[in-house]
Amino acid sequence: MRTSGADGQEQRGFALNQIVAAMLPGPSPLAIDNSAVRCRTLKTSIGCTGVGLHSGAKVTMVLHPAEAGTGIRFRRVDISGGGAIVPAHWSAVHDTRMNSCLRNDDGVVVGTVEHLMAALAGMQIDNCLIEINGPEVPVMDGSAAPFLFLIECAGVVEQATPRQAIKVLKRVTVQDGDRIASLTPSSGFSVRFEIDFASSAISRQEFFVNLSRGTFKSEISRARTFGFEQDVAALRAHGLARGGSLDNAVVIDSTGTRVLNDDGLRYGDEFVRHKVLDAVGDLYLAGAPLIGHFHGVRSGHALNNQLLRALFADQTAWTLTTVQPGSAAAPFTAAPLRMVANG
Repeated sequence: MRTSGADGQEQRGFALNQIVAAMLPGPSPLAIDNSAVRCRTLKTSIGCTGVGLHSGAKVTMVLHPAEAGTGIRFRRVDISGGGAIVPAHWSAVHDTRMNSCLRNDDGVVVGTVEHLMAALAGMQIDNCLIEINGPEVPVMDGSAAPFLFLIECAGVVEQATPRQAIKVLKRVTVQDGDRIASLTPSSGFSVRFEIDFASSAISRQEFFVNLSRGTFKSEISRARTFGFEQDVAALRAHGLARGGSLDNAVVIDSTGTRVLNDDGLRYGDEFVRHKVLDAVGDLYLAGAPLIGHFHGVRSGHALNNQLLRALFADQTAWTLTTVQPGSAAAPFTAAPLRMVANG
């Protein structure tokens, strides 16, 4: 979502409610709807320490509750001043080589955000401040499961502000050769992904999941990032994968026929499930949950971001809607949540 100031410069990191007020005609959508589903944030702060997948540097990260309407934001605690805030937003994505890397207008970056964003999407967290003391989110085990565990340990609370979702109204497609990504209208949020590798350890895989049914944790969250043994040296020469190991990635041997990890695969089709995980995280950079169907064919971070840019470039392709109880974008957790009036 995007709005422009008088100087024509793209403004980044707007809270969702500000964007709604600026872009939609008619009565203000900020009026409280007492029947609507509420936004969610963490109940308490929680943190972790790990290494960056690409930098190899040790990093500490703390997830904090955040006020309603502020969205998902990163704060680089190793940098002083207002430039330390980096919005988790599609317009802030500037590097998509092997990850989704955010950069604010001051040039401050936070990389490899996709697995954490996927966990926040899976737990339907709307507002969160993430403090981090380096330029990259820790990779942990290469999946979203550790971040999901952190959020579950911290707990989740509802806020006073109604939850907004972005509803896809018509098909939007981007393509780069044989790589395709599309969004089409749907009653919920679902993902279909297709991959095809020459490696016999992967080959062709396809997976579909309806993420409005609460399946993220069981079907997607534990799928790890993956790579090929013969590519490691070249990636590290380009400043990538310096923190990668068998502890945080599935690695296929140089023949392309065997997984080197002693524990094998977590799912028989873990490779395509991880691509679904990446897509969920990349798409949550929309600034709100999507109501639509995503279909990716050999898509990656670059094409996923291009798809969001194409969606929001067409004002007739989407609309904002208030989430109602029982709808596809309503939280699926069975546990009762404590209401907090901080929005």
